[in-house]
Amino acid sequence: MAYRSTGSGPPLVLLHGFLCDSRAWRCQLEGLAEDFRVIAWDAPGAGESSDPPEGFTLTDWADCLAGFLDAVGVVEANLVGLSWGGLLAQEFYRLYPSRVLRLVLADTYAGWKGSLGDEAARQRLERCERESRLARDEFVARWVPVEFFAAAGAELTAEMAAVVSDFHPAGFRLMAESLAEADTTDLLEQIAVPVLLLWGDADRRSPVDIARHFGSLVSGGELVVIPEAGHVSNMDKPEEFNAAVRGFCQTTEVG
Repeated sequence: MAYRSTGSGPPLVLLHGFLCDSRAWRCQLEGLAEDFRVIAWDAPGAGESSDPPEGFTLTDWADCLAGFLDAVGVVEANLVGLSWGGLLAQEFYRLYPSRVLRLVLADTYAGWKGSLGDEAARQRLERCERESRLARDEFVARWVPVEFFAAAGAELTAEMAAVVSDFHPAGFRLMAESLAEADTTDLLEQIAVPVLLLWGDADRRSPVDIARHFGSLVSGGELVVIPEAGHVSNMDKPEEFNAAVRGFCQTTEVG
């Protein structure tokens, strides 16, 4: 399993979305290393990590994350999960609540089923399964930058295209299945650690209304909306994203 790590201090574990890997956290690895031990993994089925077997579930990814944290010597951590990574962070909390200090849920979902409904979840899954078999150049052209950013320039578009072009078709399909099948609505009401909801106001894949619904369910959850940021808000507006994460993790008390 591949990962990137830098800095020292309280562990800050970064969980990427589907079609991405640890490279999507470049600005966080650079910008937060003075305050935290920043760790960004390549989830099984992404980046330089190997593909999981067919039938791999969100619970399997969460168990794998627990084993990964054991391997890098992290007992408990601040978790930052974006998009699919935010769903994984929720599942990890469900299974291993004592290992989570704080949760940052960014541009994510209570699963596609939980946040968008059965029909939208079905349509998204069908699209992912169908397009995962396209030639890589055609696939990238359909997803970058329109699905991820508000108004990306050439440099940011090229950076994301380089990441997405290395996606794992099998891992992508399994991640899409886990998103389509999940509904964590009941879990959100049970979270007992500090939660930051961090959203781009121009997120087209997970609109801010979803964040507000999260806020109505999570007791004491703090919502920060980043202006002019899209779905991958950490790359779109990294300085604003980093400031919100830093402030939240440094000022909120844990039990």
